[in-house]
Amino acid sequence: MKNEEVVIANTIAFVKGKLHSDRSGHDWWHVYRVWKMALFIALRENANRFEVQLSALLHDIEDWKLIENQTPPLKNVVKDWLKSQKVEDMVNYHVCKIIDDLSFKGAGVPSPMHTLEGKVVQDADRLDAIGAIGIARAFAFGGFHNREIHNPDLLPTIHKSFEEYKKDQSTSINHFYEKLLLLKDLMNTTTAKQISIERHQFIEGFLTQFMAEWRGEK
Repeated sequence: MKNEEVVIANTIAFVKGKLHSDRSGHDWWHVYRVWKMALFIALRENANRFEVQLSALLHDIEDWKLIENQTPPLKNVVKDWLKSQKVEDMVNYHVCKIIDDLSFKGAGVPSPMHTLEGKVVQDADRLDAIGAIGIARAFAFGGFHNREIHNPDLLPTIHKSFEEYKKDQSTSINHFYEKLLLLKDLMNTTTAKQISIERHQFIEGFLTQFMAEWRGEK
């Protein structure tokens, strides 16, 4: 296997090339923040830093939100990339498994991680979906997909399947109730649980202000 630092550097360049033009909130800078946060958590939770970094850097390369409309569909991109970098087969398997299990699939759909490294990366990805940056990303994603900001006639849905969640075309504000406000209680690690508290409170404050303005009270 190549030197781990070389593999990480090559992977950074690879991911930048793939995601530099994204405007849905899943661009390189999202990956960068997840990578840095995952490394921060890994150091405090004693996780394998190489597997954590690779998983964090590559976690959106095959994300369904980014590739489902591509022709032909992307398959095995992460696996093939790690092979090209001569990453050991077991590490390749662990990274691909983490990425497969990572995404939020609906409030009613469990998405457990089976390793500490997976829990770390999932926490880092979810932390980037809450707080000030999470709010910005929610509206970037909604605008990118032509969704309304808010429509009081459309109520949030607790999705009971991944297919139901994928097909949902609700408003950006509903997304807070369908996913973002749920993430604090879904954090795996002690480190992420602590970080999530302030970010969650920031979202709650934003929604209180938003609804007051919507009703013309402020």
